[in-house]
Amino acid sequence: MNPRSLVKLAWVETKLFTREPLALLFTLVFPLVVMIVIAGVFASSGGPVFSGVGGSEYYVAGYVGVVIGSIGLVSLPAHLAAYHERGILRRFRASSIPIWAVFVTQAIVSLVVAIASSLLLVLVALLFYRFDLPRSFSAVALGFVVSGLGFLALGLLLATLSRSARVAQAVGLSLFFPMWLLSGAGPPPGVMPDTMRRVGDVLPLTHVVRAVQHPWFGLGLPGTDLVYLLVLLLAAGGLTAFFASRG
Repeated sequence: MNPRSLVKLAWVETKLFTREPLALLFTLVFPLVVMIVIAGVFASSGGPVFSGVGGSEYYVAGYVGVVIGSIGLVSLPAHLAAYHERGILRRFRASSIPIWAVFVTQAIVSLVVAIASSLLLVLVALLFYRFDLPRSFSAVALGFVVSGLGFLALGLLLATLSRSARVAQAVGLSLFFPMWLLSGAGPPPGVMPDTMRRVGDVLPLTHVVRAVQHPWFGLGLPGTDLVYLLVLLLAAGGLTAFFASRG
């Protein structure tokens, strides 16, 4: 498939993605509204709250990670699983469009939407709160891209296994909410019991939040979290290729 056709397919996928109510809700509305509320609660305390930074900065950075989680676990799987359900992927095959091209364009579109949603979140937060912008934009960008690729691979795997939009939605939401609540972007880590923190440490979204927050706060690149997300990318990507080739 030539690059021009890939660009055209990506443009079509962008328009289709923006017409999905669930995708828009969890990509744009949910992270933005919850960030405004929870950052506002902790911004009123003033001074350092978590990781040596104020509550508003902590949660603004954290919810950039939540955007990635919402796209990878909810929006992308439901959108792509609907293609399975409606037989659209079979039509792509009949039109000589390889499935890998569909998956690649879905991932590209989702990553672009995640970037746009994150920028919108930060811009809106600047209207309400005072906080420092990232200490290292390049390190935050690296953490964002690695996190995004890992969760997009996970989303493609969920879509490949679900084959139904309703199943993908149910599974995605069932995974998203516990991850969100235990990732540090929900209740403050300091108020969670040790058992909940240990569970959160093994969940992928926790590593996404850290991969964005640590360089944002000037704490350096979190190597362990980035390695975790790279392993997630390779494992989920490999399984997606395997199951897609059998379907």
